[in-house]
Amino acid sequence: MEFTEVVRNRYSCKKYDGRKLEASKLEAILEAGRLAPTAKNLQEQHIYVLQSEEALAKVDKATPCRYGAPVVLAVAYDSQNVFTYPGGRYDSGAEDATIVATHLMLAAANEGVDSCWLNFFDPGLLAQDLGLPDHEVIVMLLDLGYAAAGTGPLANHASRKPVSETVTYL
Repeated sequence: MEFTEVVRNRYSCKKYDGRKLEASKLEAILEAGRLAPTAKNLQEQHIYVLQSEEALAKVDKATPCRYGAPVVLAVAYDSQNVFTYPGGRYDSGAEDATIVATHLMLAAANEGVDSCWLNFFDPGLLAQDLGLPDHEVIVMLLDLGYAAAGTGPLANHASRKPVSETVTYL
């Protein structure tokens, strides 16, 4: 798919039909995340593929927003392997994981796989339930699957502010 089509047509799917995701598509999506840029190329991301009944039950316990997706990616980062910015107040962990997550989401759309970016959950509690190491921080969850019949973007999906309201040239 052409890139502008991917970004224009991608939407947050709120109901999945339950079909399994093909391994080849999942691998292509994960590869796009692996190739995402990170500060100093530290590659501090860790992606957890949650697809077992047990793992998905833990997601369902953490959020009502799985919407029946057969696969959920938990995108985390290693807080012990981040670049600290000058001034010492911020580090690259969350932003690098977000870049990785965005690559995953757009790659899913390119593969014909629907997705929904989730942040309605307590990352610390979910990390604990999943048994993640203490130094790994979950930034977001990404539902993956195929939209149920009749599911589509929200009515206001194509409504965007003009560039003049969101960009300032200095």
